[in-house]
This record gives sequence, C-alpha cells and structure tokens, in this order.
Amino acid sequence: MTHGISRRRFLRGAAGAAAAISIVPRHVLGGAGFTPPSEVITRGVIGTGGMGMNHVATNEPGKPPVTLAVCDVDAKRLANALRKAGPGCQGYSDFRRLLDRRDMDTIEIATPPHWHALISIAAAESGRDVLCEKPMTRFIAEGEAVIRAIQRNGRVFQIGTYGRFSSQNMRKLVMSGRLGTPLTVRPGANLNGDWKVKMWSGRTDLVPQPVPAELDYDMWLGPAPWKPYHPHRVHGSFRCYWDYDGGGLADMGQHHLDPIQYWLGKDNEVPVEVEAEAPPAHPDACGLWGEVRLKYADGTTIILNSGEWGTPDSPRNPRVEGPRGRIVGGNRTDPPGLMDGLGSLPDPPKLISFEEAVRTRQKPGGNEVASHHSACLLHLANAAIRTGRKLRFDPKTYRFINDPQANALAEQPMRAPWHL
Repeated sequence: MTHGISRRRFLRGAAGAAAAISIVPRHVLGGAGFTPPSEVITRGVIGTGGMGMNHVATNEPGKPPVTLAVCDVDAKRLANALRKAGPGCQGYSDFRRLLDRRDMDTIEIATPPHWHALISIAAAESGRDVLCEKPMTRFIAEGEAVIRAIQRNGRVFQIGTYGRFSSQNMRKLVMSGRLGTPLTVRPGANLNGDWKVKMWSGRTDLVPQPVPAELDYDMWLGPAPWKPYHPHRVHGSFRCYWDYDGGGLADMGQHHLDPIQYWLGKDNEVPVEVEAEAPPAHPDACGLWGEVRLKYADGTTIILNSGEWGTPDSPRNPRVEGPRGRIVGGNRTDPPGLMDGLGSLPDPPKLISFEEAVRTRQKPGGNEVASHHSACLLHLANAAIRTGRKLRFDPKTYRFINDPQANALAEQPMRAPWHL
C-alpha cells in the first residue's frame, strides 16, 4: 500500500490552500499597519447612557472588532450603543448573559454606582479585567468585597478617573519634604473642587409615574430598595438619591480626591476622623453641605468646601500648606521656588495604564486598593453629612467607632436576591 501523492493532486491541494489564504482578511495575518485579533483588547460595555457611550468603541471595517457586546436595561439606549458599535457587536438587557460569553478580555462598567460592585465582582469571577466608572462603590463594604474578588481571581481593576496620572510633580514635591508634615489640603477653585452640590440635590416631591415601555425598571433598581418610578430617579439624575449614589460629592469626589490621595502618599490609608457642616439630611434625597474635614492619623487634613451652602472658602486660603511651605494658588508658592528643581529629584514609581496592565498583568495606577481608599473619602464625608456629627473611623476594621448609625451606612443591605 502506498502513501504517496501524485504531482497533480499535490498541485490541486496547493492551489486550494493558496485560494483559502487569499480570502483571509489582511488584519487577521498581522504585519505592518495591521493588528491581528490576538493583539486587540476586546471589551463588553455594561451601561450605555451618557458616560457609557464613551466606552463603546466603533468597530471599524477591515479591522478586528473591539466592542463585542453592550448591555443596558433601557432598550433605546441599548439600540443607540449597537448603532455606534456597528457590526461584530451583540446587545443584551441582562449583564449576566453578557458575562456568559467567553470571548471578551475586559468589562467596562458605566452603570449607576449602586451596580458597580456587584458587576465588578461578577466580571472578575468570569475571568475578565475591569474598568469601572467612578465612584468605585456606593458604600464601604462593597469596596472590600471588590478587592477580595479582584485579587482572588487575579484580575486587573482600574477606576475610570485619571487625575493621578498628571500629578507626578505634586507627588515629588510631597516626597521631597519641602512642605513638611502634616499637610492641610483645600481642594478649591485653584485645585479642582467643583462639587455640583445643588445640581445633584434630590427632589422630595416625586409623584409616581408609569414606567416607560423601554425600561426594565426592576432590573435598573437591582440591589437598591424598591421605590415607585419617577424619571428623576433614573438616567443622570440618579445621582440625587442615596439609594443609587451620593450627590455631587460622590459624583465628582473621586475625580478630585483620587489624585490628592496619591500625591499625599496615602493610597493605602484612610482618614480616622471626619466632620461636616451641613443642614439636616433627607433620608432619600441628597442635599446641601458646606464643609467637610477629613483627618488622617498623622494629622494630615483635607478640607472640602462646597461654595454652595454655609460659609464659602476664602480664595486667600492656601490650597496646600505644611509647616515649611505652602502653595497659595496654581504653582505660586511661599516661600518662592518650592517647585524649583523637582525634575532632578527621584521619580515616584511609574503609574501603569489600564491597557498596559491588561497586557503585562501589573497593577494599574488606579487599582482596586487605591481606588477603594479614595472612594472611602466620599463615603466618610457623606456619612458625616447624613448623621450630622463628627465621626471616628477605625482604619483596621474599616468601620466607624461606637456608632451603629454610621456603620449602617458603611455596610448596607441589598434587595433580594442581590447580595455581596
């Protein structure tokens, strides 16, 4: 018996193989100017409202698709996301069905914050890396659970705020010791500080309305307590209600405070005291506040002033002040020259971007631990606003000291069947 192949059969086979290769899209083969699919970081996007649409990348003809799936409980928003993503993307109304797929590298979460923790945990357990919009969580215990899930599953986590990536000079200045310690930081007009307090204050006169046909309101609520539908409770203005977010402070706070936490060198710390100047808080609707003071164990203090209630912060107050020097506004320092020569000082460790972290399996700049700690500042501040008193916080247990009411805000129940 022979296993030989005739010359004619060989040539026919070779011609068929060549024909097959000729119809393979060029991008699949890689090479100069072409990225093979194996090098593309693919994503699924959960939550496709205003911010979520920024995460929906358009799949370009002739190139490997980037956005493989989108998910939203609002059928109109889902349709908009599918149109933007284009061919190669599939839509879902339930994030669990999206996570059932095995062909996505990353999950990008842009839902209201009351969903952030549960979806981050589910994404990590499905083997995906996670890019989550701010604030990272709605209450403190959620952040602890996210950290456990990310680390248990060996995943990459990045919060969707990048202010620390442009804060290297401030980090070097603090590291240099030129300002001394402890420091007092006042985020204000010259150092971030737009808190959108009135913009995201809730309404207390909501009259129940019919749920729109395109919205799965029960799934939108998810772990949040059931409340009658009103359009002001969803889609953007959800920020006005404690069940889903924490007002302008939670909306903007991680943008402003994450870089400060970084350049203070406190990515692994939380404040131990917090007090607020604010009117009595409403149990459902987020409201006004004037000032919040967050104090760390070493005396370093961050003072937030809303400028929308109470006594406004003086523009003459130093933005950053230590026993050896201060920054009065922008880069104006007292004594002059505090910023001189920073370029010759040692650089802090490089901050890794989310994409680089996904490829190299390193920790990104806004990783799960750093992001949890900067989110804790928001939760501590809002706890002081809601309880109306000075609170002490234990950095070992991550709970308030001898204060059951405040601790009920740190670890909140979820509506069944959802749980951490």
